[in-house]
Amino acid sequence: MSRFSLADLPDLTGRTALVTGANSGIGLVTARALAERGARVVLAVRDPEKGRTAAATMTGPVEVRALDLADLSSVRAFVHDLPGPVDLLVNNAGLSLGPLSRTADGFELQFGTNHLGHFALTNLLLPRIRERVVTVSSLGHRIGSLDFSDLQWERRQYRPNAAYAQSKLANLLFAAELQRRLTRAASPVISTAAHPGISSTNLMRAQGKPTFGFHVEKFLVGLVAQSAEEGALPTLYAATADLPGNSYAGPGGLWGMRGAPTPVGRSPRARDSSVARRLWEVSEDLTGIRFPLDAPASPAS
Repeated sequence: MSRFSLADLPDLTGRTALVTGANSGIGLVTARALAERGARVVLAVRDPEKGRTAAATMTGPVEVRALDLADLSSVRAFVHDLPGPVDLLVNNAGLSLGPLSRTADGFELQFGTNHLGHFALTNLLLPRIRERVVTVSSLGHRIGSLDFSDLQWERRQYRPNAAYAQSKLANLLFAAELQRRLTRAASPVISTAAHPGISSTNLMRAQGKPTFGFHVEKFLVGLVAQSAEEGALPTLYAATADLPGNSYAGPGGLWGMRGAPTPVGRSPRARDSSVARRLWEVSEDLTGIRFPLDAPASPAS
């Protein structure tokens, strides 16, 4: 199989792509590459000023819109104000923090932003999405677990790395369950996922932690870390390559930490369809937002 590169991106003229967290790192590289191939790209960012600075580095039709994934009212307003259809949604934004923090709706911040914010955004936009949803996960999903009795870390001692890994596992379970529901609804839209390996981004540098969520000595990270440009390739591959739904793309070398993008495996927990279904139902209850493509039940005769 040939190595995927930016030169393999198709002509995207006439398509609209929406990239969350597009003002820096992998999101910025992803948005720039899609715009260079002719897509109209919406940079969905928490800080519009930073978004405009990022947009100034891009060629092609780009626009900046404010979106705070840690506030469901912001997600609803963003979708309400966004005109027209979306061909490609890239759920890229993510954060990894230290002290326990909460979203505007009271959710643990990493789970609330990385998973629930994107869950809400995707389902609200889904009637207007025409081609593909890409959700960015992490190698950290492999150490993640879901404690459904305390997803918001209200009773357990808070562990930031475990909370990050939980949110990244949730990303993969969400992508898989989304594909199952799309298939059941006979939708032409497909759901894929990607991870960047170990990449030199702001998220990796935050508090000295790499993108996969647990501590590794900085000199070792420096030896294996890819650039943001290389780290974005799995996302672009998942977004544009001829792949089946529920594909998961990542670097193909050095235990998934670097290398050309290719379909990759995921942990047994990330393959558990019953857990994915339960997470979806819990996410619906937490956000009040449901899958919009289910056919209405037939009236009783």
